[in-house]
This record gives sequence, C-alpha cells and structure tokens, in this order.
Amino acid sequence: MQARKLAALITLLVVGTATACSGGSSGDDQGSHATGPLKAYDINPVTRDKVKDGGTLKWGLSDFPTQWNVNQADGDSGEAWTVIGALMPIAFRSDEKGRLSLDRDYVLQAKVTDKTPHEVVTYRLNPKAKWSDGKPITWQDYAAQWKAMNGHDKAYGVYTGSGYDSVKSVTKGANDHEVVVTFAEPFGEWRALFSPLYPRSANESVTAFNSGWVNRIPVTAGPFKVEGLNPGGRTITLARDTSWWGRRAKLDRIVFRALQGNALVNAYSGGDLDIFDAGLSPTAYDWGKSEPTVSVRQAGSTDFRQVTLNAESPALSDTRVRQAIAVGIDRKAVISADLKGMGWPTVPLNSHFYVHGQGTYQDDAGWLGTYDPARAGRLLDEAGWTLTAGTRKKNGQELALRFVIPSDAPVVRTEAGVISASLEKIGVKVAVVAVPSDDYFDKYLVPGQFDLTAFAYAASPFPVSANYGVYLNATNPSSGGKREEKKQAAKQWDANLGRAGSPKIDSALFAAGSQLDQAKAAAKLNAADRLIWEQATVLPLFQRPQTVIARSTLANIGATGFYDPRYADIGFTR
Repeated sequence: MQARKLAALITLLVVGTATACSGGSSGDDQGSHATGPLKAYDINPVTRDKVKDGGTLKWGLSDFPTQWNVNQADGDSGEAWTVIGALMPIAFRSDEKGRLSLDRDYVLQAKVTDKTPHEVVTYRLNPKAKWSDGKPITWQDYAAQWKAMNGHDKAYGVYTGSGYDSVKSVTKGANDHEVVVTFAEPFGEWRALFSPLYPRSANESVTAFNSGWVNRIPVTAGPFKVEGLNPGGRTITLARDTSWWGRRAKLDRIVFRALQGNALVNAYSGGDLDIFDAGLSPTAYDWGKSEPTVSVRQAGSTDFRQVTLNAESPALSDTRVRQAIAVGIDRKAVISADLKGMGWPTVPLNSHFYVHGQGTYQDDAGWLGTYDPARAGRLLDEAGWTLTAGTRKKNGQELALRFVIPSDAPVVRTEAGVISASLEKIGVKVAVVAVPSDDYFDKYLVPGQFDLTAFAYAASPFPVSANYGVYLNATNPSSGGKREEKKQAAKQWDANLGRAGSPKIDSALFAAGSQLDQAKAAAKLNAADRLIWEQATVLPLFQRPQTVIARSTLANIGATGFYDPRYADIGFTR
C-alpha cells in the first residue's frame, strides 16, 4: 500500500496540535444525546419551524483542502468531507448511533433484490434529482463511479476501493433512474457505496478523477452550491441552491474559512466565525465556558486512540510478551493524561471495530482489557523473560522496546511517557524515539521499523470495510523466480501495521463482510474482535471526544459523531 493511502487510514495522528484552541465537554447535556457512557452527538437539535430563514454561517476549518474529490487518495480529509456534505449526494445517512436510512432526496428505494447466483442490489433514484449543470442523476453516474473505484485501472488514485472491487457490474434497470448493481461476491456493507456520489464527468477519465476537482468544485447536487472558492484566501462560499428539489435550506450562505491555532478563537471573538472544531486541548474548553455567546458542544468522535505492537519485532514476536505489554499498560492513566482538564469521562474502549454509542458495541477484551501488572509479570516469566535487578532479561539480553513517535505530536509523546512508566514497573525498558513526521509513515510504520507506536484509527458505520486491511493476514508475493527466492520474499502486510494475523481472523472477517444480515454480521465481527484481542497487536485506548465551539443560537450542528448533518436544517434559532 502506498504511504499516502496508509496515512489516510490513520486519522488525527497529531490530534491536539492542529489548533491551540481545543477543549473539553460542555458539562451540559441540553441538546445532546447520550448512548451508553458517552454522548453520541451534541448539535442543539431544533425543528425547522424554530429556525430563522436566512443568514450567513461562518464556519472555521483547521486546514484548507486542495483536492475536493473525497474519493481520491489526496482528498479524504475531514475538512473536505465537511464541505462536500452540503453539496453532493449520499444514498444513506447515518444517525448518531451509526444506524443507516435512505436519503430520499436522492434514492427512493434501495434493497437486495437477488441473492443467487449473485447478490444484486437495485436502486430506484429520485427522478427530481439533478446536477447543478442541469443533467439528471442517472444509473450512468453510478456506473462511472464504480469503474473509477473498482481498482482495475491503477492510474485512478483511489482512496479506498473497498466494496467497489466486489462489484461485477452496474447496469441500467427499467429506466435511467433505476440502477442494478450485481456483485461478484457477497458484500454485506453495500450501503457504504456511492456516498458521496460524483457525476459521471468526474469519473470518466483518470485526469478528471485525479485532477478535475483540484481547487475547484465544478458540479454539485445539494441544498447549497458553490458561490466562490478562493484557495489563496483559504475560503469557500456556499449559497442556497434555488434549484434544489428538497427542503429549502434555512441559511442563505455558509462561508468556510481555514485558520490555524489561536486564529480560530480570535476570529470567533471578533465575530468572524460562528463555529469551529476545536480539537483536544483544554484551553478552548476553559475559554468557551467563560464566553456568554459560546456553546461548547462535545460528543464521542468517529475515531479512537490506540497503541500498535509490532509482532515482527524480535522482542514482541511471542504472543505472551505482547499480551503482557497489553495488561501491563495502565490504560486509564494514559486516557487521564490525554484528557486532562477536558471534563470528558475516562472510559476505555474495548473493541477494535465499534465505539461507544454504536448499537453493536460490546466489550470483547476479556482479561486483556484489565490492567494487571502481576499477570503481566507471570506472562513474561512464562516467555522466559525473568526479572533481574528490576529488568526483564532473557539469555543475557534486556527486554527493551523502541516507542517510535512523530516529532511534532505532543499527544503521542504524552502517551509514550505514561506507557513507558507503566512498563518500567514490570521490568520492561522503553526508549521513546522521535522521528521526523514526514518520515514517520514511509520509513518507520510501513516497513515495520518500530516496536511500539500510537495513533488514531477511524471508526465507521461500516466497520468491516473501514478496518478490513488493518487485521488481515499477510500475503506472500510471488517473486517469479526460484523456490528459495520466493521463500525469502518479504510478506506484504498492506495496512496491518501490527504485522500479525491468522486464518481464523481472516475467516471471521470474510464471514462478517459477506453477511447480508446486519445482526449476524455484527456477531461475526465481534468474533473476529475477540481473536484480535488475543493476538495483542492493537491495544485500543479510548474513543476521542469531538469538541466544537458554536454560537449558542446555532441549531442542528455541532459535535456530530456518526450523525450526518442535514445542511438544509442548519441555521440560527428564532
């Protein structure tokens, strides 16, 4: 896997440094929805009749994208998704629990219409739906996106083709507004496809896909349209689209503006912003709580912090040693250090596939989810690492680990410090090694030049598609030469940075991915989760909070979690 695609799988690596103004929970559940131990979303939900007609929303971003095709590898950023959500079609919307429902502004019906000999999904499109250039949205747009995303033509710089590569054909149904998608193999998460949908013109050539949406958004199909895009000024202005066939947008305009650090707080204070995502620092929480116009909105985000253990490292090749590290790390101490001063609960995450608030979340960790230094010591003893003068040794060699971190990630440095202190108590030495951030992926993570590291993985309403490659066993590439050359050929781990797997895990993942019954798929995925816990290569820490600073009069937006905002309903209360 190319380093840029791997980097796209790993989210918010330097979370907490993107803005100096980031903060914690509001401590106020009004307008929020709690599911389980953490709030699932916090958006000040208000019915449309209580939202003013008109007005301009000034929305702060922490970065300004150049690639606006979010299906392209360079375009998959949170900022791009935030803007595109107001402009482009999606077939299914997620609620705050990750449950999906049709967006009938675009698709009137979508269902599995055949299972044998192949899975077939038929979409009946809303005939009112059209692109901003006046062309109707038809089966041809779906077919073009599939052809661009299915991986057959490697020149398309696809972020991820998961699901599209399982499709055999996309054809016209009874008319132009019926799409028939036939799968070559069962794909249970078919609802993940075609969201967002781009027009045929964006997918019909490699150049259009890779370059046609760089610093431009030529076609839209949503409640807003692009009024102006200024890369130099790092702003994009959306205006209500009067050709929109759905419910009329409440706002006249949304102006997105990218700023960094304290500039976001200063812009809000000066009246130049109404909302921005603040990140992890408690500074913005304290500032927001002191401002009478501010509502600090906080909920569980769609990513989680974790520690990766490299199973191909000689020191960690024994499963018992990795399990000892897992129970020898005081996760609650790590979480408390990360969330200090933010008013957010210290709740460990005990799943690799689901986060708190998702209805399918369950604790699969077993004994591996409990801090137990005594058990860690026994496991190390069993593996031959005996405690001598406070240090674990085997055959005269100390058990010493390299914790590799990017140089500009203070959150990871904090985590590494707490983890090092935990492991020292069981006799394991840890050296924290800071490397240039630009080299972190391609020179350290991808080739496996580390023992321990920490970053955030994305969570998703489509957990199999989102995490498939992270836990799949390695493949052995064919060298095309002699048997000995093939034997020595390096394994290909793709996105599996823990560099361990098993046929049992693969089988469970395949079973979950091919299951059309969502409850049965969740059961299969939780079975895979339990096996991954036993493997001990990825140690989940906690679901990161999303902290948003918003004007208290702003409705139907904030810390969204899994909830897909309805941009037409966003506005200011009467």
